[in-house]
Amino acid sequence: MVATARLPEKIVHKWKIFHAICTARPRLGVSERSLSVLDALLTFHPETALTGEDDLIVFPSNHQLSLRAHGMPASTLRRHLAVLVDAGLIVRRDSPNGKRYARKGRAGEIELAFGFDLSPLVVRSEEFENLAA
Repeated sequence: MVATARLPEKIVHKWKIFHAICTARPRLGVSERSLSVLDALLTFHPETALTGEDDLIVFPSNHQLSLRAHGMPASTLRRHLAVLVDAGLIVRRDSPNGKRYARKGRAGEIELAFGFDLSPLVVRSEEFENLAA
């Protein structure tokens, strides 16, 4: 299931929803290693609260993501990212050249970002909490 709808009124604590996903891991069909990649991705989002109004795209390089995933090799990292996408936990937002980056405006705000979209965590939060119960 790919969740792309935005729920502006919804606020989700990223570590609480991560804990629910960890508890529901067998039902979601993801491994512990895949969850360590999700954990690393979450560290690239500066806020603890995730909302449907925010731009929830993180754009780490594979090298930086590997470092935060405890030195996971690049090939393993790519495999676990694909698992997270297939499970509907994240969505790829690819740039035309396949790179992950953000384009900022004159005031320094992000106008356009390419990387991994964390919005399914907000959209599907109730589902994850129910699976964890």
